Amino acid sequence: MRLSKSVLGPAERDAVDRILRAEFLGTGPETQQFEQELATYLGGGVTVVCVNTGTAALQLACQACGLAPGDEVLVPSLTYVASFQAITAAGATPVACEVHPATALLDLEDAARRLSPRTRAIMPVHYASSVGDLPALYGFARKHGLRVVEDAAHAFGCTHQGAKVGAQGDVVCFSFDGIKNITSGEGGAVVTRDPGVAERVRDARLLGVMRDSENRYQRKRSWDFDVSHAGWRYHMSDIMAAIGRVQLRRFEADFRPRGVALAQRYRERLRGMPGVALLTSDLGPVVPHILPIRVLAGRRDAVRQQLEAAGIGTGIHYKPNHLLTRFRSPHPLPRTEALYEELLSLPLHPDLGETDVDRVTDALEQALALPAVLAK
Repeated sequence: MRLSKSVLGPAERDAVDRILRAEFLGTGPETQQFEQELATYLGGGVTVVCVNTGTAALQLACQACGLAPGDEVLVPSLTYVASFQAITAAGATPVACEVHPATALLDLEDAARRLSPRTRAIMPVHYASSVGDLPALYGFARKHGLRVVEDAAHAFGCTHQGAKVGAQGDVVCFSFDGIKNITSGEGGAVVTRDPGVAERVRDARLLGVMRDSENRYQRKRSWDFDVSHAGWRYHMSDIMAAIGRVQLRRFEADFRPRGVALAQRYRERLRGMPGVALLTSDLGPVVPHILPIRVLAGRRDAVRQQLEAAGIGTGIHYKPNHLLTRFRSPHPLPRTEALYEELLSLPLHPDLGETDVDRVTDALEQALALPAVLAK
């Protein structure tokens, strides 16, 4: 049983075939349509700029917010390395912070201890699709004069206080890779109500060529142009956008209810199971991209081996970045490190059925009861 997978069908294949027949494969009218449909879906009067990956979205968002060498960004250590790489690619320095063990979300009290005169931004990571207390986070940012770049790679389609994630806030970045809540094959998006940020991202994704997007949307090229800032080949192709448009139409009717129902089934089956703790999550507003649990008492690795032997794929989201050679931190983060030793992600994707969830949880309960596991 796979941990995660893309969920595609005939409509996505037909959309790709339509673009291939048009014989225009770069950023064009399909990308523009996808951006407009995403903006309408999210609401809040936002502008959406699509790029080729979620990591590119984070990097360009940091760059568009004016981060420069010497600037520091507060970021939870428990995130995929993409968050840290994006910050450094923009020239800034990531400062690893603790997370709350109950949620795996950024601990603002610890972030406050990491503030320095060089701190310019904060990057909350919406781990397992939960966003936590965004008003408190934005209050913290206002108090200290920080830009906020939300790493919402897990959180597309989620809501907070009745609004879609991305409809409010400073700059919000989504990922549309193959296993996210919707996919465009690869892809990502920067969402903002700041017109300056949107314009800078729009240019930077096309090598910094100023106002090139307007021509690309019309299947034209810019020949007499200017470049004033660093840019990259980070644009989204129309093939990717065509897949994304189909996935967006499927999300509310198909992917959202299925993901929430499966996660609720897991919670019902896991609640009260000895040796397991669940992360706090408000299912419904939260549409989970992954399903991590905590396996207690040092038994995570032994349990994982048993599940893998039973043909059940698992994952560990994620190794803390402050333990990686490139991002080694001078300060320990004991709560994050302790949580990392417990985390185990169970299979979750819309192609699963309730019987699959039951099989996983039965196998987990059996693994926890094994003497070899209990002895760990």
